[in-house]
Amino acid sequence: MKLGIFISDFKYDAELFNRIADDETGVFLVHDGVYNAVVEDNGGASPLINKASRIFVLREDLKLRGFTEDSVPSNVEVVDYGDIVDRLMEEYKKVIWL
Repeated sequence: MKLGIFISDFKYDAELFNRIADDETGVFLVHDGVYNAVVEDNGGASPLINKASRIFVLREDLKLRGFTEDSVPSNVEVVDYGDIVDRLMEEYKKVIWL
């Protein structure tokens, strides 16, 4: 089962994430969740960036918070609303929000 996880806050439930995420999990960073893609945690990338297999960050939310696409690590894909909808409909069987 391919699971899509929306994260909308910089501080998310890491314990729950670790229990449910697997190699096919896609993470969608929206709202304040985009900080996980651009803000360093103790001198390094957010642990989330290294734990998820596919990570998407919403372009509009990134720009609203003053970041550019160049701020995002290479393993994070910057997408628009339409891209998120397409991926959810085509690739993921279940979606949750953390």
